[in-house]
Amino acid sequence: MASFHEATAIRALDSHTYLAHFPNEWCIGSVPHGGFVTSCFLSTAALHFSTTHAGRDQPHTITLHLTFLRRTSVGPARFSVRDAKLGKRTSTVHISLTQGSSDARSTAEPSVVGYLTQSNLSTEQGISLPTKWTLHPPPPPRPSFFHSLKPGTADDDDDGDKNWMLSPPSHPQFRKAAHRVQSYLPRNGQLEPGLADEWICFAQQPGEKFTQESLGFVADQFPQIVEMYPGAAAAGTTARGNPRGGIEDAEEEKKKKEKPNWYPTILLNLEVKKCLPPEGAEWLFVRVRAKKIENGRMDLEVVVLDEGGALVAVSNHVCLILGAERNLTRGGGTGEEEEGSEKTSKL
Repeated sequence: MASFHEATAIRALDSHTYLAHFPNEWCIGSVPHGGFVTSCFLSTAALHFSTTHAGRDQPHTITLHLTFLRRTSVGPARFSVRDAKLGKRTSTVHISLTQGSSDARSTAEPSVVGYLTQSNLSTEQGISLPTKWTLHPPPPPRPSFFHSLKPGTADDDDDGDKNWMLSPPSHPQFRKAAHRVQSYLPRNGQLEPGLADEWICFAQQPGEKFTQESLGFVADQFPQIVEMYPGAAAAGTTARGNPRGGIEDAEEEKKKKEKPNWYPTILLNLEVKKCLPPEGAEWLFVRVRAKKIENGRMDLEVVVLDEGGALVAVSNHVCLILGAERNLTRGGGTGEEEEGSEKTSKL
């Protein structure tokens, strides 16, 4: 089974065209994980600026804006790059993802389009001012097992940590990509409705670490807020407290929880604040918060911190809440069921 680095490998077809292959094990249902696809965009930009524009010394993506137009699929993918603006400090490229033929040369309409801005986080200079920003409410103290627990080999004891516990993903046959990381959630439950915290490391590939390009995946890999609400485990249901909702009996509630949801992304923004270490990072902290969940659509704000609590990246998403059957049935309708990313669930 391919590691994340291997699965997101990009190769150049020419100076502005790049090829990838989306494997089944990085899918949600039949659709490649949206964060995985985002990381492929980041890898494409990194390769483009290390080859075609190597002389500009702009190796790092500092902003990314993706719009998911159609669902993506397992198999070959083509990334076409257009240089929108090449500058001394920052450069911006437009990248479109298309699929549809064995050699990835299809003239099909793009599935995902985006703008990425490149710079050099290691050499940036300018005004820097302190702010009073902090996470609120504050998360539990960081885990005690950072240096005693080897990523990818954790057991159910979590090294006895009193604040965090390993949480395996739900619906493993549907949410295959979620099994590629280990997620540690607050042992005493999340702090408030609409908010979720986690610490994550890669699973199944001991020693694999997060890099700049894998921040796209990290920003889209977190506990599902929707499924934390009683009575809202299945798409189309209403949470407790909603006037349209009723009291579910235990059997009906159990049936709903057995049905996975699909959370296709319409839009994903990412801003990278700092470089990870050259050797990568074993652990990252992720907080996701929703401001409004209504009529099958929600916003998500994602914050990524490193082991020391430094801000690594911020991300904002707009996504839909659909049943898994919309993911697994191609051509079952038009419009929103064609969106292509998924917020993976672990609860």
